[in-house]
Amino acid sequence: MSDVKQPSKRAQKAKETRRRILEAALELFVQDGYGATNLQDVADRARVAVQTIYFVFGNKRALLKELVDVTIAGDDEPVATMDRPWYTGALAAGTAPDMLRAYVAGTTSILERVAPIGRVLDAAVASDPEVAALWPHDVDPRFIVHQNAAEALAAKPGARVDVPVGEMADLLYGLLSPELYLLFVQERGWPRERWERWAGETLCAQLCSMGGDS
Repeated sequence: MSDVKQPSKRAQKAKETRRRILEAALELFVQDGYGATNLQDVADRARVAVQTIYFVFGNKRALLKELVDVTIAGDDEPVATMDRPWYTGALAAGTAPDMLRAYVAGTTSILERVAPIGRVLDAAVASDPEVAALWPHDVDPRFIVHQNAAEALAAKPGARVDVPVGEMADLLYGLLSPELYLLFVQERGWPRERWERWAGETLCAQLCSMGGDS
């Protein structure tokens, strides 16, 4: 007999309500814009009372913050990016080329999810300075993730020894950025597979030694 506690019906219902609110917010923020969407709109789309949104999230800014965080993670589990299986699995690869292939694939999945919300967030920050204050400004969390990956990559067989770890981190941060992903995939119409292949090959050419991708 398992000792693992199953979530109660109340907890399951609360999680489902939270999911519906976040899905409704994403649809409306992308469709109409953050500024033009009010919480009553979100409540109507999610089929909940507007008071429920205030109770669960507090206000529209907090709802946006949660939406961005959940979109990046892919779920609402309290697990940091660097503790997620795709990330730890990529960093555990035996060679630099193998790590880059896995790392680019995992990062592309995040970029694919984040793309629709990225421009919403930019517009929200432009219209409401308090939105920007929801995230730290001293260090970009995305850079920390790539910096940690660069340190692991530099120690792998097949990594270039003449490229400093800091430069590796900069290349991962720049080439795997939401802005570049949007430029190629949304503006230039590249399929995800083409983007992922190009990003992987470009990074491997810059960060792997000759013959490292064989």
